Amino acid sequence: MLMAAMLLTACSKDSEVMAEPVENAGKTLVVYYSYTNNCHEIVTSLTSQIQADVMRIEPADKTQKYEANGYAIGTALLNAIKANPNDAASYPAIDPVSITDLSQYQNIIIVTPLWWSQMAAIMQTYLFNYGAQMAGKHVALIVSSHSSGISGVVSDAKRLVPDAVWMGDALWINASNHGNRASLIENWLPTLNFAEKQATMEKMFITIGSVTQSATLVNNAATQTLVERLKNGAVTVTLNSSGGFEIWGSLGFSLPTNNEQINAQPGDVILYSGSNICIFYGSNSWSYTRLGKIDGLSESELRTFLKAGESNITVTLSLSSGTTAINSVRSAATENGAYYSLNGQRVYNPSKGIYIKNGKKVIL
Repeated sequence: MLMAAMLLTACSKDSEVMAEPVENAGKTLVVYYSYTNNCHEIVTSLTSQIQADVMRIEPADKTQKYEANGYAIGTALLNAIKANPNDAASYPAIDPVSITDLSQYQNIIIVTPLWWSQMAAIMQTYLFNYGAQMAGKHVALIVSSHSSGISGVVSDAKRLVPDAVWMGDALWINASNHGNRASLIENWLPTLNFAEKQATMEKMFITIGSVTQSATLVNNAATQTLVERLKNGAVTVTLNSSGGFEIWGSLGFSLPTNNEQINAQPGDVILYSGSNICIFYGSNSWSYTRLGKIDGLSESELRTFLKAGESNITVTLSLSSGTTAINSVRSAATENGAYYSLNGQRVYNPSKGIYIKNGKKVIL
């Protein structure tokens, strides 16, 4: 029951205001690939102990015998990835996955086999395609092998999912202890320090006009430097719409870069060329450094909040919302139909923007 408690988020109430529960708080996805069925058995034991959605990754070509001729086929696939790890063509094709949007999950557990001291090529394909969506999420790893150590698989995972919040050490289940997998998993789950990891995730607040939204930052050198800068005070920048998918402009200072090819999605906060901040209301693929993601807004809400299509947009970045932010208001009977800002302040003459009315978000 300990893990179940760790994976749930409590909601607090008072007589006038109630925080709306974050939909993805504590929700877990287990994603796995299994060639010899060992990983499938591990996932069965895992999901008997926690509540989670499960997705199995399958290769597009199911006729391959990866172990044939001393694992010649499997080795060739791994060598192709090692030769060009940033090229999608280097990775073997997989079947379309059943879950393409990971925004509904806060926690992801990856279960994968080891091939010749590396992560199985099929799972590498999945993480190459979807690892960017795991930025800022709590990710854990279980590795199945015959006897080889798993350090190479851990390195592959962190290369493919560089901006995750890694939860404890990877669990190694090998041929000699596979029969004890249930107890190994039971002892491993509490070591993930889930609540501690969640508490240490940094929040940045983005204010445009009278509206403030929170963004969850990933943990990298760029965000660490940005947070230190914001500790000295808020930073105000002027951004402009560009390309029909973002607002962007100069920060006025440079941050460390860790550029990689990123398929930016609505809500992503991105560093471009070291000194430019981009905030997305659409999608674009380029070499960026990820900073974080705006919390809880749909694409249409993002367009309104970010003033999509406009120029000279004043944007303030800070570590404080200024007030206690809320997502939902329970109106008193005498205030039925009143409008509130997303920071919980009543607005008597609302203009164009996103507000709370009768406990729900509305866009004017």
